[in-house]
Amino acid sequence: MKIYIKYMVSLRCKMVVKEELKKLGLHFVVVDLGEVEIIEDMTQSQHDALKAALLKSGLELMDDKRSVLIEKIKNVIIEMVHYSDELPKVNYSDYISDKLNYDYTYLSNLFSEVKGTTIQQYIILHKIERVKELILYEELNLTEISYLLQYSSVAHLSNQFKKVTGLTPTQFKSLKNKRRKLIEDL
Repeated sequence: MKIYIKYMVSLRCKMVVKEELKKLGLHFVVVDLGEVEIIEDMTQSQHDALKAALLKSGLELMDDKRSVLIEKIKNVIIEMVHYSDELPKVNYSDYISDKLNYDYTYLSNLFSEVKGTTIQQYIILHKIERVKELILYEELNLTEISYLLQYSSVAHLSNQFKKVTGLTPTQFKSLKNKRRKLIEDL
């Protein structure tokens, strides 16, 4: 049985979900970002208990198919930008469409309708958060960061960074105290 969980965007979230499933005596096969496969069917009381426990941790059990698909789109983007070593070489639209087995136009229209922003803008927000993270780590220079995140040039990265944050990457680097946004707040 598959269950879907909203706001599940980090490894820590996975640990919380695993712990709550264990407490309820539910055995999981896979716990991925936003999606969990359990061996047995949940009783209504287990469902209600899991829902309540997840809410305490800032997570939410989802039942609505549209919400589930939106979360899947968000999780594919988060995984692609934050947790893979390099971005896919194909268009993001093809990548997302292939990962979710849906027509991209349908996914794009649904996402825009529900979230009030485009998938492309959502990707840009996450790429900029990733740039912030990489700048703060100081392991890569801007040229390497732009290459890693598939910007056509450092100038393109800098322009997009300034458009989103209001700062240049250099200004941001000098303001190390500026706090990054949490992934789930984007």
